[in-house]
Amino acid sequence: MSSSVQRKRIRKSPEARRAEIVATAARVALTEGLECVTLRRVAEELAVRPGLISHYFPSAEDLVAEAFSVAALGELDALLPAERPDGTPAQYLARYFALSSGEAYDDISRLWINARHLSRYRPVLRERVTRMELASDDRLEELIRDGVDRGEFRTDDPRSAAIQILVVLDGLGAHANSDRTDRPPAVTRLAVSTAERALALPHGTLDAPGATGTLPLTFSPADAAEAAVTAGTTGATPA
Repeated sequence: MSSSVQRKRIRKSPEARRAEIVATAARVALTEGLECVTLRRVAEELAVRPGLISHYFPSAEDLVAEAFSVAALGELDALLPAERPDGTPAQYLARYFALSSGEAYDDISRLWINARHLSRYRPVLRERVTRMELASDDRLEELIRDGVDRGEFRTDDPRSAAIQILVVLDGLGAHANSDRTDRPPAVTRLAVSTAERALALPHGTLDAPGATGTLPLTFSPADAAEAAVTAGTTGATPA
């Protein structure tokens, strides 16, 4: 009897197999949405039986939450790295804004829209969404505090400045599924303007030519998610 499932199995360690499952689920979440992350769908992608997926994730809800977490954490690590040895805080903040636009970032924005909607009905996912929101607040606050310590930024409340910036980015990202071709330039750079105002920077500082220095300006959500899995950060509270 023929079968659509490949019968020849490649033995992998439990850690490697779990990482492969999570990376595949994250990829499906980014390209098609969290609703498409099912035990059967991930099994089809990996050409294994659904029972293998359920061995690692007995509940589909746990797999959905993990798929979101690894995609969101990959984004955070790629756009706001915890370690910043190659530039100044201002350069990393300018890079963050440069990368927080375009089609690649739209994929992440759609994922966040999707996750926040579904989290109304899925407690496990809601906990992960809350965790990742706090991680984003913490990571941007750390960057701002570093900039204040170095004399690049001026603010008495780095936490408030970080949340203001992220709220504006979230608001702009909510239109990821809309036609934005007629959006006024002032709206397009609203997050940058908010940051410059909150951090007492001259207008244009964060989007001027050369503002990012020599920092790389590429971002792939799928690659970022894969890197997060490889680093073994799935299921862990982000730093």
